[in-house]
Amino acid sequence: MIYYIIGSERMNLPADFMARMKTELGSEYDAFIAEYDKQPLQGLRANTLKIAPHELSELTGFCGEPVPWCESGFYYNGKKGGHAASAAGLFYSQEPSAQAAAELLGVRRGDIVLDLCAAPGGKSTQIACALDGSGMLVSNEITASRAKILCENVERMGITNAVVTNMRPDALAKHFRGFFDRIIVDAPCSGEGMFRKDAEAAAHWSLEHTYACAQRQKNILRSAFEMLRGGGTLVYSTCTFSREENEEVCAEFSKEFPCMKLKKTVRIMPHREKGEGHFAAEFVKEEETGKINIGCPQSADKETEKIYRAFERENLNVRLDGRFVSFGENLYLAPQNVPDLRGIKCLRPGIFLGEIRKGRLVPAHHLCMCLKAEDFKRTASLTEDELCAYRRGESVFRACENGFGAALYGGRYPVGWFKSSGGQLKNHYPKYLRG
Repeated sequence: MIYYIIGSERMNLPADFMARMKTELGSEYDAFIAEYDKQPLQGLRANTLKIAPHELSELTGFCGEPVPWCESGFYYNGKKGGHAASAAGLFYSQEPSAQAAAELLGVRRGDIVLDLCAAPGGKSTQIACALDGSGMLVSNEITASRAKILCENVERMGITNAVVTNMRPDALAKHFRGFFDRIIVDAPCSGEGMFRKDAEAAAHWSLEHTYACAQRQKNILRSAFEMLRGGGTLVYSTCTFSREENEEVCAEFSKEFPCMKLKKTVRIMPHREKGEGHFAAEFVKEEETGKINIGCPQSADKETEKIYRAFERENLNVRLDGRFVSFGENLYLAPQNVPDLRGIKCLRPGIFLGEIRKGRLVPAHHLCMCLKAEDFKRTASLTEDELCAYRRGESVFRACENGFGAALYGGRYPVGWFKSSGGQLKNHYPKYLRG
């Protein structure tokens, strides 16, 4: 092991990694290794479903230099995940170089898109901004605990057209053959681009692990190929520098599937650009086919929809239309293009509207985060201290007409539900978010 100083901490860089990078980079090696004496770079993206990038910068004051390959991206210093603007879903913290892959995908309004390895949700939320409420996004994650985090980020960002699934790629492919216009595979990898920010990634690295990752990546790409329609675009990305996991995986994929034409590759290296490191490759499936229709789920019964409509009339100024879908007592509003979900482990088939209890709807956090301030009959613009108390789960004392309403950050941006009664805004902020 060779030691390098990261800020005030000392980390180990594997000798095999160093030797390989020296061979790979040649005269650039010294500049590359010098980056490990520097602090890791941090970034965020404005959630353009809710706010324009310049408005986020003006509102918060902590957005730094723009990220050159992402129009909504900024560099910044310091952790901002606990900021009220984050709770309002106005931005997503994402390492700057990781913002390049979803841009390469070239998403257009109306596209049907799959993020095959989606958690925690950086690329999914970026794709959702490009779709701008149109088309459909299927965000899949194989690990259940990570899929739960993915759901939380989908709801926080107010995404209305996402279906979150928890499936193996090969199992998902059996349901979605030739279905997607665009697919992104941000593959599990050896994580060499994470070394500067995550010493554990370096500690667990080995040459054998990179070879195992490459084999797994090729299997995932085979499943992605089956789900991509003819004429569709696939982007493969990793956060590693390994040629075995990047260029060599792409070369073998093209050889196995000659109709997959490699159009472009992007390599972000920390000594060349301001980013921790990322690789992305764009493929186009040259076979031309139409989209495959695979049915749609059964709609919720009329009585359940009536319960939601009653809540809507009492508490909202907007009418939501679409396909209402029930899973037990939970009610969802599915995207227009949602397929038949039988046999699929689906955690979130669209907007989670709420839970039916004793003939009434208890609204879900997701519904609140999908709406604008003007969509609520009742709102309360909270002070900074009140927002802190609200996010801890405390009630706020404020005169307000009885009923459900939205607590607002900055006078405009919903953070969560309250239920007003007797001069008190009773807290309905989700317990799993309090703190």
